[in-house]
Amino acid sequence: MSVAKSFAISLLGLAGTLIEIEAEISSNLPSFVLVGLPDASLSESKDRVRAAIQNSSLKMPARRVTVNLSPASVPKQGASFDLSIAVAILAATSEISHHSVRNFIHLGELGLDGSVRSVAGVLPSLLSAKSLGFSRAIVPAANLAEAKLVSDIEVIGVHSLAEVANVHGANLVIREPEQIAATVLEPNLAENSNLENLDISDILGQADAIRALTVAAAGGHHLLMVGPPGAGKTMLAERLPTLLPNLPLAQALETTAVLSIADHRRSAVVALNGLVERPPFEAPHHSASVSSLVGGGVGLPRPGLISTANNGVLFLDEAPEFQLPVLEALRQPLESGEVLINRSAGTARFPAKFQLVLAANPCPCGRSFGQARGCTCSEVAKRKYANKLSGPLLDRIDIRLAISAANAGQMALDLEAAQENQMTSKQLRQQVQCARELAADRLSATPWSLNVQVPGSYLRKQLRLATEVTQPIDRALAKGKISMRGYDRCLRLAWSIADLAGCDQPRREHIVEAAYLRGSDSPMVGV
Repeated sequence: MSVAKSFAISLLGLAGTLIEIEAEISSNLPSFVLVGLPDASLSESKDRVRAAIQNSSLKMPARRVTVNLSPASVPKQGASFDLSIAVAILAATSEISHHSVRNFIHLGELGLDGSVRSVAGVLPSLLSAKSLGFSRAIVPAANLAEAKLVSDIEVIGVHSLAEVANVHGANLVIREPEQIAATVLEPNLAENSNLENLDISDILGQADAIRALTVAAAGGHHLLMVGPPGAGKTMLAERLPTLLPNLPLAQALETTAVLSIADHRRSAVVALNGLVERPPFEAPHHSASVSSLVGGGVGLPRPGLISTANNGVLFLDEAPEFQLPVLEALRQPLESGEVLINRSAGTARFPAKFQLVLAANPCPCGRSFGQARGCTCSEVAKRKYANKLSGPLLDRIDIRLAISAANAGQMALDLEAAQENQMTSKQLRQQVQCARELAADRLSATPWSLNVQVPGSYLRKQLRLATEVTQPIDRALAKGKISMRGYDRCLRLAWSIADLAGCDQPRREHIVEAAYLRGSDSPMVGV
């Protein structure tokens, strides 16, 4: 047969487009033409495919080979099309069955020796293929753990092009996988393993802060910590993920799909380990750019850190030191839970349902309060520093906590308590899980599952509390001490506190604690 077809997937964000790859063998002078809007890395596949076919004991036709990637209007990027191009050519030359090839999605990069190497984005690609009606796929063996996360689709993992040819009717002698060049670079997992070894019991003298973290974990609330250097803000933020329960299957698949198309290190971790079950944690340096945080890049956009932190925690240490455009870029994702990146090729949509934790010094030198007093900052410098966190951004933060460095007496008490009944991350995580189950049951008839997601109108109408319960914040609202948005956020916090206590609804003491955790509308001034 002189014309044959195979199928692959082109990703834009997490959305996949079916690409039909047509190969034609004509009687003209030998050449290899690739058309259909390929990028530079895909255009180079001509040489990879030719060498891989020849080095797999298969025949590359000594005639004109034309490969068309359809639809031609969709930009194609990357080396994941190599395998599909190769099988289309082999089917066109009748080396393999063209009927069999059409029943599969093929994903993989080819090495010159015929090996099939891992590629990014296998999970979202197969999810798209499943929605398009495909039930069989061939992927690199290195991506098999990731590919098997997709249910109701038969996945075959291969090490070489010869194995693929045998699936489609050839009869080649297969080399042992050890004889083929390594296809996966072992990712550096030191960072993740270090986070797994953290425990909330490591922190001494910060009982109020640990309580605030627990409430934040129970309701998914955003958190701001203001305190002098050395007070333990970073230690607290790093241990918040240890209080969060494992991700439900739907959230785990969504987070894994995002990491699968992120940078090489993260996609390699997904390819090796499969499903990401623990909430991710991202802590960018304050010099990070808007595109690194939100996503973007040249050509097809990639997810930023707020998307790789999806269903997890995004921690901005020294938050006022971040560029103002970076901080303001967080406002829309905090409300919508997603990022839209527009390019000429289309609009990429990435999930961004992260829990934001900000840490800040009270002033540029950090010594305006606490034990190590002796601030040298002028009032103008303090105000300028405080104004870097804008009102609209702070309005989206439920918990504003002033933290002082623990003194020797507090640490001695905590050390004594640690030998008796100090709570560990595992114990607090169980409390958080129970609280979240209560909230999910209460909100089962709504689109929300966490207290942080519930709009104020629903809280004030469908979940309305008695006047004697809300009296403390009613008075604060009447006196102008809190805004209406702050009032609603106090209600959300109160429900999370009540869920932790196992109560059906908040009590007056829960409202008082919520108002305390909510803090001032100007948390960077007067701490």
